[in-house]
Amino acid sequence: MADPMEPYRSTPVFDEATLPAALRADHRTKAGVWGVIRVLQGDLLLTFADGEERRLAPGLDGLLEPERTHRVEPLGSMRMQVDFYDRRPPG
Repeated sequence: MADPMEPYRSTPVFDEATLPAALRADHRTKAGVWGVIRVLQGDLLLTFADGEERRLAPGLDGLLEPERTHRVEPLGSMRMQVDFYDRRPPG
């Protein structure tokens, strides 16, 4: 089992051109999987299926709860990565 302070997996770093269409459309993590969207540069809009929106930027991470439907949209030039955990990450 992964250390609770370290992700067990991370996506590549994506920018506004390489962000996959699947992440721009509604999707969700699997049961028991937590995610943290980390914006390295620029801004990103995180939208949940219930209509809640969060503007993410460096230092303003987006917590993804297991099985909660969401999508992301770059707000101009940006770089981001998603870290995955097997339990709620700290913070």
